[in-house]
Amino acid sequence: MMRATLVPLASGTIFGAGLTIGGMTDPARVRGFLDLFGAWDPTLAFVMGGAVLVMALAWAVQRRMQRPAFAEGFSLPDRNDLTPRLVGGSALFGVGWGIAGLCPGPGFAALAIAPVSAAIFVAAMLAGMLLVRLMEGRG
Repeated sequence: MMRATLVPLASGTIFGAGLTIGGMTDPARVRGFLDLFGAWDPTLAFVMGGAVLVMALAWAVQRRMQRPAFAEGFSLPDRNDLTPRLVGGSALFGVGWGIAGLCPGPGFAALAIAPVSAAIFVAAMLAGMLLVRLMEGRG
């Protein structure tokens, strides 16, 4: 039971620290990265490049494993996961990321750095998630 709590806690802490160190919790830096035709800030490209390298290594290691270290089995995506709902949600996510300069992970991590502005973002994000749940319940 303790391991079931500590592994996600450690993973989330490392993830949040990486987002903070990489500058992903700074909305101005994120918007600067997304401003391709203005004052483009390329620094987040290095953060993303580092993430791609780590993920490539993780995929290579995963292929050699019979099962994950802390779960019963792997939960891997496949082409059946690509639905119009996912594509639409991804587009909406991208628009929100561009406007706010934050996405969920950095938004929560930013609560430690800029609590007031991050709290506004997190509250709006949670309200949107609740709205989707309510709308899905009616459909």
